Amino acid sequence: MATKQITDSSWDADVLKADGPVLVDFWAEWCGPCKQIGPSLEEISEELAGQVTITKLNIDDNPDIAAQMGIRSIPMLKLFKGGAPVAELLGARPKNQLKAWLENELG
Repeated sequence: MATKQITDSSWDADVLKADGPVLVDFWAEWCGPCKQIGPSLEEISEELAGQVTITKLNIDDNPDIAAQMGIRSIPMLKLFKGGAPVAELLGARPKNQLKAWLENELG
């Protein structure tokens, strides 16, 4: 299952009312570190299919949710469970660290 692009208008359905945990990658086209972790998140999405939905929200195209969530630096990963943020990770990391963090947070 590949990562899913989400928007301000799909936020409620894709994140807040989602069945199961959702990881949101807040990113932008101009962000080098964001582009660096993109392929890793695609792979992790496949590897953890059924356990978590990995989504991407472009903060330039969707400023409302980014502002609501207080996103000041990117890449910012936020894990949501039951519509509420339960964990976050700021900055790029190697794939193994991203996956280990996510698996730990998922329990």
